[in-house]
Amino acid sequence: MLTDNIRSAEERDASRIAEMIVANYRVNFYQFFRNDPFYFGELNVLDTAAEYKEGSEALSETYVYDDGVVRGMIRVSGEEIVKLYVEPMFQGRHIGAELLRFAVTELKARWLWALEYNERGIAFYKRSGFEPTGEKMIEDEWVPLIKLRLRADLP
Repeated sequence: MLTDNIRSAEERDASRIAEMIVANYRVNFYQFFRNDPFYFGELNVLDTAAEYKEGSEALSETYVYDDGVVRGMIRVSGEEIVKLYVEPMFQGRHIGAELLRFAVTELKARWLWALEYNERGIAFYKRSGFEPTGEKMIEDEWVPLIKLRLRADLP
């Protein structure tokens, strides 16, 4: 069941989803990696939007928070939360919490990987009932991630 403001993503949302992903990567992660060729070249709205074309797995797994403006997105594959981003200008308005609650209650999402350096994001997930499992991995040979899982005592 979708909430009033959360709906399945549609192809027309692809550029907006891509804008949020690119903006969040730059605002939240550039400070740790300072990789200009990636953050201001390889990472771009056009290529990211192409991942969300009609019929794509990415599009079918994505939901958006839309109250007249698409302000946030969440992608869930099975029990994994793959991506959760809110437009930086709209953060702090409980949009991320609503998307996360939707993923847990409606889609039965139970775990995710978070950038180890992302203290703000990890704190958000902890407040929302997730806890680090102790499991870690390196993505793309240089990105340290930690796994968080929904506490067993939560639905």
